[in-house]
Amino acid sequence: METPLGKDQPLWSPSEKDRREANISQYMHWLTQERGLHFENREELWRWSVEHLEDFWASIWSYFHIQASQPYTQVLAERKMPGADWFAGAKLNYAEHAFRHATSDRPAMIFQSERQGLTEISWQELKRNVGAVAHALRAMGVQTGDRVVAYLPDIPEAITAFLACASIGATWSSCSPDFGTSSVIDRFKQIEPTILFAIDGYQYNGKTFDRKEVVKELQRELPTLQKVVLVPYLYADASAADIPNGLLWSDVVREEAELVFEQVPFSHPLWVLYSSGTTGLPKPIVQGHGGILLEHLKALTLDVDLKPGDRFFWFTTTGWMMWNFLVGGLLAGAVTLLYDGSPGYPNIETLWRFAQESKMTFFGTSASYITSCMKAGIEPGQTYDLSQLRGLGSTGSPLPPEGFRWIYEHVKEDLWVASVSGGTDVCSAFITGSVLLPVYAGELQCRSLGANVQSFDEEGHPLIDEVGELVVTDPLPSMPLYFWNDPDQQRYQESYFAQYPGVWRHGDWIRITPEGSAVIYGRSDSTINRMGIRMGSSEIYRIVEGLPEIMDSLIVGVELPHGNYYLPLFVVLREGVQLDETLKAKIKQALRSNISPHHVPDEILVIQEVPRTLSGKKLEVPVKKLLMGIPAEKAVSVDALSNPRSIDYFLDVARRVAALKQESVGEAK
Repeated sequence: METPLGKDQPLWSPSEKDRREANISQYMHWLTQERGLHFENREELWRWSVEHLEDFWASIWSYFHIQASQPYTQVLAERKMPGADWFAGAKLNYAEHAFRHATSDRPAMIFQSERQGLTEISWQELKRNVGAVAHALRAMGVQTGDRVVAYLPDIPEAITAFLACASIGATWSSCSPDFGTSSVIDRFKQIEPTILFAIDGYQYNGKTFDRKEVVKELQRELPTLQKVVLVPYLYADASAADIPNGLLWSDVVREEAELVFEQVPFSHPLWVLYSSGTTGLPKPIVQGHGGILLEHLKALTLDVDLKPGDRFFWFTTTGWMMWNFLVGGLLAGAVTLLYDGSPGYPNIETLWRFAQESKMTFFGTSASYITSCMKAGIEPGQTYDLSQLRGLGSTGSPLPPEGFRWIYEHVKEDLWVASVSGGTDVCSAFITGSVLLPVYAGELQCRSLGANVQSFDEEGHPLIDEVGELVVTDPLPSMPLYFWNDPDQQRYQESYFAQYPGVWRHGDWIRITPEGSAVIYGRSDSTINRMGIRMGSSEIYRIVEGLPEIMDSLIVGVELPHGNYYLPLFVVLREGVQLDETLKAKIKQALRSNISPHHVPDEILVIQEVPRTLSGKKLEVPVKKLLMGIPAEKAVSVDALSNPRSIDYFLDVARRVAALKQESVGEAK
């Protein structure tokens, strides 16, 4: 394939063997044989998938042999958002499809933690335990539509409990034990759960954290709970005796029972996910059995290229949508790899060691982990046997070009790297990777099949090769059915459709290239807009954090009265480094040269750490709101932060900005 004009040479290109053996190639061949459709390349296939939306999703249903006790009467009644009614009439069950590979002699899961070595869980063991837990839930009185919640880490018991819940048509929701207590309550209380699965404690970064008192508090604050199932994890001899209506995990897996799959409508609630909760009460996002089933089969098989027997990993917690996506690996017949613990304990090489020991074939991680490895100067490709590794996925924030290059120079030169971007809102990617396409530094390879992703200007006109709002102009099956307790859909409408009626606005800046690849520039509502020149924060982070003295950074732009603008840059320095005038000048010159003179910060300030959400995202928008004068209690929910004390510094800065505003008003007078 020729390199598009103006682009560097690709870092990786698929071989003929890669193309021939790709799952998406098999699907395209099937479309030719069964539908008489022929596509020259993936971009043509994507265009057909969005222009003939109903035909595309019907083909996904057929290609993956969806098992339904009742067939659908219509693929899509009307292309409208919100309110799209997909596959009306169909009845099925997500968990039933997860067990279609249960006859395999391969393990279903492989688990490791800071405290436990590599452990295999067979399909037979998983099926037996899911059947037992489902039977126990029914015995507890759980019915179709009841909510079952989990306060568990990324362990096999979490997946077991989820599949049991799904098998009986109950609705699942989970939070990681590193969430603050009130943060968990804010989420779970909204959906009125019946059963809680909870951990006794866990280990992270070599330290142990007892959670028994937290579990008791959750029980007190969630009055609808009828039973609490305690999973002994930190203490082998943990007891549920002091927990009212408490049971041990061993109690619910004791009695074997046949695994029966309740047949539910296509849009029956499968699980509830949550927005970050950085401002106000987290939004409870409800997604359905059928929509998630089709989306994850499509995404994991055709985009991630998982094949039966592949060993699929994404470093995540149960509080991030990537855990739900990881569980979807079972649908593709992949061995799902779980790791519980800190990626930096006992050192930053832990996950690469896990990749070697588990014979990992696909390594999913975050851009921040890649940049941490890069800054640590490690050499995974030389230190570990990564011969089985075929693909690496990155998400959570934009992976800078330097991150791409580091992977190819220090991990593996023949590795397919897929930087993807999506969201909790659809539990999948809008922009994804493909083994049919070359990899260019800093670019996401293509738009997801069936996802009509566009870049819009402020008036709603589509853009090509220009930065605009990431929008989706047609419905997807995995879009939220609704938000819990939002009967008039007011929150739903405000969240996605306020700016462009009938068009989903996701809140990211995106540039779509003429070839169909894309670059994500960060959140559009935290964009630096100075003198009318807009800049995504990720571009600034790439330059600032590329300097050896800087470990991390945060930048926000604050509009002041009468057209004035305040642009502070906050930096976390490497140990032993001082922010003197020489370093300040170096930072400013790097931004002036590589970004623009308009985006040189007014002030550079040292902080101890960047405030982040529990899923690791930088807290740009809430910090911006603080600096704009919005009261702290309305700007940010401290319990939604992984490092709550980090926000204190910005309260002091907010007072300084308030004084700047007064000065700005005074000058105008």
